[in-house]
Amino acid sequence: MATVRREAFGRMPVEEGGGEVEKFILQSDSVRVEILSFGCIITTLETKDRDGQFSDVVLGFDTLEGYTRKHPFFGAVVGRVANRIANGRFTLDGKEYQLFVNNGPNSLHGGAKGFDKVLWSPQVLPNGVRFFRLSPDGEEGYPGDLKVWVTYTLSGRELAINYQAQTSKTTPISLTNHAYFNLAGQGSRDVYDHEISIEADSYLPVDDTKIPTGEVAPVQGTGFDLRQPVELGKHLQKFHLDGFDHNFCLHQGQDRCLVARVFHPPTGRTMEVHTTQPGIQFYTGNNLDGSLKGKGAATYPKHSAFCLETQNWPDAVNKPHFPNVLLQPGEEYNHTTWLVFNTA
Repeated sequence: MATVRREAFGRMPVEEGGGEVEKFILQSDSVRVEILSFGCIITTLETKDRDGQFSDVVLGFDTLEGYTRKHPFFGAVVGRVANRIANGRFTLDGKEYQLFVNNGPNSLHGGAKGFDKVLWSPQVLPNGVRFFRLSPDGEEGYPGDLKVWVTYTLSGRELAINYQAQTSKTTPISLTNHAYFNLAGQGSRDVYDHEISIEADSYLPVDDTKIPTGEVAPVQGTGFDLRQPVELGKHLQKFHLDGFDHNFCLHQGQDRCLVARVFHPPTGRTMEVHTTQPGIQFYTGNNLDGSLKGKGAATYPKHSAFCLETQNWPDAVNKPHFPNVLLQPGEEYNHTTWLVFNTA
């Protein structure tokens, strides 16, 4: 069983409405995780290596100020729609909606002030914490009052993240957590010595603004074939890749599936990702540039972390042949992702 503690982490700036930010510490024998009521952010995730030594394996900041400034969504829940929507536009029932454009010509991770930049209402559970917020009709250009619950629970080596939502009007929704991992420990130089596998037979090629072209391409014979474990650094070199920032297409269905596994041979740490989602965005921290001062004064250069963001496919609201991203009134959005930490 995990224990749960809560403590003050800071206050929001007055211009952001003030408000107390709390930190929730979930702890089991093998994992310790800290989560904020601001953005549902995972600030710390400590897990054991093969010698039983704990290290923090997620990137982030020591203070609230780091998270309220501009940063690449470290550890946060992003929404209403994770990833990119082309030109920040979509049409529903004949009406066009314009979102805030914040990533080249596109809207990314919910817009100017997405779910990562707001205070949530927390409720402590026996082995975790549930956060709630109401995203009002028209927030960031999205239709409908959307009630959202994000629940983190820790059981032994497994951290579960459950997302639920209900809407008053038809709206696109795709939620994920944007934690940046380095199994060598945050602040380590790169993730080239990590071995990764992703259970996907196809992926989505993208244009030069990272919007899927619409093609669902087989991974067979390409650098996107990660069905067998590859050592990341050697693999990027072999296929002349600058890194990954792509959606891998998972087997459809509402059942829990093992979709990705990462192994760090020097420490023995492993991380498995299980989910009910139809896609996983594999991102190798290509835009990190060493300019951010992270925890313990660490700097985070390019490729110093990876993200495995379980979600719907990017720009699905504009691509009818992609999995349905629309939530209707009277329905419930309900997805879970499980992160399992072990040693080998």
